[in-house]
Amino acid sequence: MIDALKKIIGGSNTNYKELVEIGAIIIDVRSAAEYAGGHVANSINIPLDQLDKKLNQLDKKKPIITCCASGMRSGVAKGVLKSKGFEEVYNGGGWMSLNGKLVK
Repeated sequence: MIDALKKIIGGSNTNYKELVEIGAIIIDVRSAAEYAGGHVANSINIPLDQLDKKLNQLDKKKPIITCCASGMRSGVAKGVLKSKGFEEVYNGGGWMSLNGKLVK
């Protein structure tokens, strides 16, 4: 059960800072209002319900890190991206937690 949750929410061994350093794109899938209240620097806001419509704006060759408030919507977003042919997608979980991992 715990392993299944880790797959949905994201692995704790991922070095997100290193991914960003090599050019990963951070996609925050919360609503525009949530994003306006705070977000990871240099992230882009594509609400989960708009993700399918904006796939053409994303580079399939770059790693992608998804984030949201808790990790659930970003887990769904990861699944959507993987199903559309994006190979290197990581669920960064909640944006505040992800932000803490990036500024260390």
